[in-house]
Amino acid sequence: MIQISVPGSDDLTLKYLVLDYNGTIAFDGKLYDVLKPLLVELSDVIEIHVLTADTFGDVKQQIEDLPLTLYILSSGEQDKQKQEYVIKLGKENCACIGNGRNDKLMLKEAGLGIALIQEEGACAQTLIAADIICKTITSALELLLHPKRMIATLRV
Repeated sequence: MIQISVPGSDDLTLKYLVLDYNGTIAFDGKLYDVLKPLLVELSDVIEIHVLTADTFGDVKQQIEDLPLTLYILSSGEQDKQKQEYVIKLGKENCACIGNGRNDKLMLKEAGLGIALIQEEGACAQTLIAADIICKTITSALELLLHPKRMIATLRV
């Protein structure tokens, strides 16, 4: 669990990290190698979930050795599927990271929404729905490993 006390705002108690796959932790369907140790380290303090449409068809092989839960979305209304997944986990206890249009609702719903602008770009609506915007997934995950880094960004 990750606790974040933000001056002028409600404290955050994060139990779940919900990640988009393509454009977030993967590029062209391949998991960024640099993330494996970060995800393992994070799994000691927060339960990790990956939500994906599995566009390239090999997400299971890409993440098979990692301590996380994989959920493959069905076609159609993937934005709502992601939102419902976060609500079922307990939205106030979720940190969500994504970049695409289908991530907008889950980022807005989550206790902490982080949008990314990486190689695949980002949907402008998703950026607006986020609490924080990062340039890389590495920097976003490191914020969760070092939560005090977020205080200046989130304080009122």
